[in-house]
Amino acid sequence: MATTYAPTHTVEFTEDGARPRRGLRAALIALPALVILVAGFQRRWMSDDALIYVRTVRQILAGNGPVFNPGERAEASTGTLWQWLLAAAGVTGVDLARAAVYGGLLLTAAGFALAAYGCLRLYGSSATLPLGAPLLLALPPVWDFATSGLETGLATCWLAGGWLLLVTRPASVWTSVVLGLGPLVRPDLGLVSAVFLGAQWLLVRPGRRRTLAGLGAALALPAAYEIFRAGYYGHLVPLPAVTKEASQSLWARGFAYLGDFAGPYLLWVPALFVLAAVLPARTSVRVPWVPVLAPVLAGVLCWAYVIKVGGDFMHGRMLLPGLFLMLLPVFLAPASRAAALASVGVAVWAAVCASVLRIDYEGRVGPAGIADERGVYVAQNADPHPLHHTFAGADWHARYGRAARTAKPPALLFPGPVQLTAGAPTVTGVYPVLGHNGTSVPLDGAALDLAGGSGTTSICRTRG
Repeated sequence: MATTYAPTHTVEFTEDGARPRRGLRAALIALPALVILVAGFQRRWMSDDALIYVRTVRQILAGNGPVFNPGERAEASTGTLWQWLLAAAGVTGVDLARAAVYGGLLLTAAGFALAAYGCLRLYGSSATLPLGAPLLLALPPVWDFATSGLETGLATCWLAGGWLLLVTRPASVWTSVVLGLGPLVRPDLGLVSAVFLGAQWLLVRPGRRRTLAGLGAALALPAAYEIFRAGYYGHLVPLPAVTKEASQSLWARGFAYLGDFAGPYLLWVPALFVLAAVLPARTSVRVPWVPVLAPVLAGVLCWAYVIKVGGDFMHGRMLLPGLFLMLLPVFLAPASRAAALASVGVAVWAAVCASVLRIDYEGRVGPAGIADERGVYVAQNADPHPLHHTFAGADWHARYGRAARTAKPPALLFPGPVQLTAGAPTVTGVYPVLGHNGTSVPLDGAALDLAGGSGTTSICRTRG
């Protein structure tokens, strides 16, 4: 027989019917969201990789389909759902860069609010100690990637929202649908979908028929899009997964990437405080361990995958979803002596981290090839909030952009820029900064990068 899980706490009511400490609950939900809104807004920016989404969405709105260059069926966008959400926003005529930046910020804030609400639903009114929340809010990479125009905000919101549904409505078929969206948010978040769906099954313990129905609901949208992807692009994964060799094992580089993130902020300090609060936990709340352990396991797997493939070139970025997952169950911790002491310790570390601790390569690429990506584009654009990249501080990028925007077809441009006659009746730009290339080359032209992230077109073919 199937069983249904429900949060185990009970909530008492006062004489006037109001929930106890309603104001405190509202503050615990709203405050983390407000802090990340302010921090993210103060460091708002648009990454070059986000401009790849912008060109693809412009192609969709122009009627050319979800491609980077017309006539080339290559999937340049990593986050499928983010691409189509931006396309939906673009139908209204909104500026796509602003939609990506501010939409991502709102989704990040929503994710933080959902995380706090999930803890309140899981632990009840005893969840009054901020533990994971200040840890996250003190980290500069969290501030940076609250915007950036990438799918990070959507991922944060989906992770927290999926966990909340796991806590509050595990038996719902719509929970299965939402939990199955991971591969559409980012392909690597399929790991999270698998863990969360397994946790849902453990909580509900449905019979065979309901298990198959839930699995079908979870896989329906990802499977449908996978069929479209295979037929339209001839690939089973987005092209960046191929060009960045996401199946390789580069453990040494991956651990260096982890050290680049954890070392400068002394992350071992708050980690010890969190462990000290969790391991000897003695509270009056009966904790359902499945929804507590599921995000921790998912976060560990996310980190293991990122380390395996060698990390990323952006400081901290790819480790943020895993860290957020691992801290979800203690975003707000149940009251206990150990948790109270740990909360104070994390708060002291957070104050030091937010005000003092920084990487030693701010505004540039570090010696290991990992970049302070936001700092780089702030410097190159001479703008504290670069949304539309003018490259006022990087003349070589600016000159290429001007040449690409004013070139008359047929033209072939290389870094420099050097303009040559091309056989194809288009403007073709070959440039290593793909997002900038995509915003500079006309939509009916071909924007190519040397790494192959935009498509499979050979430079030899474009040269005739």
